[in-house]
Amino acid sequence: MTGREALPDNGGGRPAGRHVPVMLRQCLDMLAPALTAPGAVVVDCTLGLGGHSEALLSRFPEVRLVGLDRDKEALRLSGQRLAPFGERATLVHAVYDELPEVLERLGVPRVQGVLFDLGVSSMQLDEAERGFAYAQDAPLDMRMDQTTGIGAAEVLNTYPPGELVRILRAYGEEKQAKRIVSAIVRERQKEPFTNSARLVELIRDALPQAAKRTGGNPAKRTFQALRIEVNGELSVLERAIPAAVKALAVGGRIAVLSYHSLEDRLVKQVLAAGAASTAPPGLPVVPEHHQPRLKLLTRGAELPTEDEVAENRRAAPARLRGAERIREDIG
Repeated sequence: MTGREALPDNGGGRPAGRHVPVMLRQCLDMLAPALTAPGAVVVDCTLGLGGHSEALLSRFPEVRLVGLDRDKEALRLSGQRLAPFGERATLVHAVYDELPEVLERLGVPRVQGVLFDLGVSSMQLDEAERGFAYAQDAPLDMRMDQTTGIGAAEVLNTYPPGELVRILRAYGEEKQAKRIVSAIVRERQKEPFTNSARLVELIRDALPQAAKRTGGNPAKRTFQALRIEVNGELSVLERAIPAAVKALAVGGRIAVLSYHSLEDRLVKQVLAAGAASTAPPGLPVVPEHHQPRLKLLTRGAELPTEDEVAENRRAAPARLRGAERIREDIG
């Protein structure tokens, strides 16, 4: 469901120690060939608490970093973490599909690296009042940017039943969407939803026993669906990945960490399309404008190691894909 900077588990189910970025070595190695030249620019599109960015700035001392995040608290905390790097790090309050506008404002026509670490950050999960985690009672908010938009409670209390069913099926892949929504509609007529514990209890009661025996917490798919709806995550991602590819200079690389099949499928489609010829079949010579723009850097998706999953439970669902820009757009 999520990852970002995973927290080591101290054995009691509670996080301990400093935030550890997911698949850090793999991400750095994937981007490394594009970041060795002086003046290289890398964009961390999902800054979070700045763990990946800190590692990028440390490993590549000539690199300039642009960090984006829609969460102002994440920007504040990562700003403290990255302060030792001074002007090499430029942090911007923006959603990652705003990458083209951000680069234009900064006067950066092309970049050498782009990193996406999708999903919810550990900070957002671990601050109960944000309402992302179904394991603790909290206000049903789930906004990554708390300065704009509507929260999960308003979605639950105001959306038509058919729209709620669509969201749970499309974004949570919830097979019991109709059962859950029927219960939600019945309960919201008695009293509007405000907190997560009531929703979790309702989902447990609504599901048949067989559905509760598989797949972990029965509320996780509904919470994922609400979070994606509240933050427009998939529609933003549909715009952001092509925009990031377009921003890459030839030789530049993109690395994307996904945490559920909906994200991973979308990333796979965009990168695979860029790595495919668009020429009609049978041409003896493929014109340059039909040749692939990208070279894929992974066969399928790269997975975290068993050791990393043992240390960082939130890394378990991570899937890493990458590509290199091999030619400019023509025409």
